[in-house]
Amino acid sequence: MRESRVTQFVRYAILVLIMSLTLYPILFMLFTSVKSTSDLAYNYFLPSFDVFHWENYANAAPKVIPYIWNSVKVSVLTIAGILFVSLNAAYIFARFQFPGKHVLFSILLSTMMIPVILAFVPTYLLIRDLGLLNSHLALILPGIAAGLAFATFLLRTFFEGIDQALIEAARIDGAKEAAILVKVVMPLTVPMIATVSVLSLLRIWNDFLWPLVTISKDSLRTLPIGLSFLVDRPGVNQFTDMMAGYTIASLPLVLLFMVAMKPFIEGINTGAIKG
Repeated sequence: MRESRVTQFVRYAILVLIMSLTLYPILFMLFTSVKSTSDLAYNYFLPSFDVFHWENYANAAPKVIPYIWNSVKVSVLTIAGILFVSLNAAYIFARFQFPGKHVLFSILLSTMMIPVILAFVPTYLLIRDLGLLNSHLALILPGIAAGLAFATFLLRTFFEGIDQALIEAARIDGAKEAAILVKVVMPLTVPMIATVSVLSLLRIWNDFLWPLVTISKDSLRTLPIGLSFLVDRPGVNQFTDMMAGYTIASLPLVLLFMVAMKPFIEGINTGAIKG
């Protein structure tokens, strides 16, 4: 019994240590965002509870919010494009029979095996030749293409599990295929749509290299690129204002997680059960 308690204590101690190491960078960001430069110089690691310098947020917000808006715009339009194409493609692959169906689907899945870096230069040349550099279309169109295969694979697997009787009943009532997809299939697919949307958003929101190469105008930069150049902006303190900007930048994903957590987990569980 004594050995068992010692073992449990060691396990809990290790978990607490790991959790502390994981949370400390986040806490450091929050504490630093409300410090002054002098407070940071004399008390670098520990929080300062004497005075909170909320003006750091006032200084950082006007510089960070435009980048957040650009990221929201690119993410929403990209996810909308992914869902529009993948929902239709997945429904066709799941519910229709046509020559070459399995070959086409295999080709689609094979694109997931190609490392992104191998398509980097050809995609850049294509975007350049189309005259889309320094526009958000340079981020949206490749983002849609990059997310189609995975989204179509997940949605097709889910569509195949929907009872065919529901679809046949809608057809007997005279519903067209588009109406069946929108009014019958999609309401049953909300958890999987949420899963695809969240996974796509994380990929698009955190993308750094592609926006860095294709966007040079500051007014069009997305959040990761804008934050990397924040230190060079006039009137921005290198640490306190930057940490306030990083805190503001993290809020959209935190809010998204709070809203989409339940359907996202349901979609993950549904995919695991069907898999």
